[in-house]
Amino acid sequence: MANHKLGRTTEDIKRELTAIFRELKDPRVTGCFLSIVRVEVTNDLSYCTVHVSALEGMDRAKEAVKGLKSAAGFIRRELGHRLRLRHVPELIFTPTDSIAYSAEISRILNSLDIPKDEEADDEDDNA
Repeated sequence: MANHKLGRTTEDIKRELTAIFRELKDPRVTGCFLSIVRVEVTNDLSYCTVHVSALEGMDRAKEAVKGLKSAAGFIRRELGHRLRLRHVPELIFTPTDSIAYSAEISRILNSLDIPKDEEADDEDDNA
């Protein structure tokens, strides 16, 4: 039962952080396409690790994390007002390059030279 509540709280935090990020005025955060990849909350809701990725790459994500760390107090206060949690977790922002990594994989897959006839034959064999 507690695991279900923790999962629901994690999703609520992720949703509200996305909305709060849109309201920030720091140019390090607003100047890029920023995405929350994953949110991890400890069982006692004392810490919340937010994995952030930028479309422009890892360097831009690191710069955005610096802006988020400087605004962590404001973000935490807003999160507390919106979710009405008894204890608002301390936010830890970490940069990740998952958006750039998945874009690179997609580019590689699209660049493969697979004739259309082979794809149709493979689908017929699987059926």
